[in-house]
Amino acid sequence: MSKLMSTNYTTGAFNFATVLLRLTFGVLMINHGYQKLMHFSAIKPKFMSIFGIGQGPTLGLVIFAEVICAALVVIGLFTRFAAIPVIIVLCVALFSAHKGLIFGEGEMAALFLGGYLAILIVGPGKISVDGMTGN
Repeated sequence: MSKLMSTNYTTGAFNFATVLLRLTFGVLMINHGYQKLMHFSAIKPKFMSIFGIGQGPTLGLVIFAEVICAALVVIGLFTRFAAIPVIIVLCVALFSAHKGLIFGEGEMAALFLGGYLAILIVGPGKISVDGMTGN
């Protein structure tokens, strides 16, 4: 019982937690982006245009962040850099598309944002490509 109540942790537990965090949020985000990729032409007319670049390019950048950058997070390659585009997409989704409704329709974006901010802060851990190369 004392171990369950302890605030101490081992290096192995920390590294396992980072793998779990990367896999959970990465795979779920890839699935989210993959659905957009598969239904690109149906989603494009309804998608918002950011910075006036148009709906198609905006959707393309979102898919890039949600699929490619999330895949880099999953394997732990350039993890912190790869998390930044996803965080930007999630901020735009939460505060623009979902009007900042954290406890409403923007709840999923808020959850993903929290996970990716945690990944940005703690990094990939040792069980990752970055960790194995010593970065």
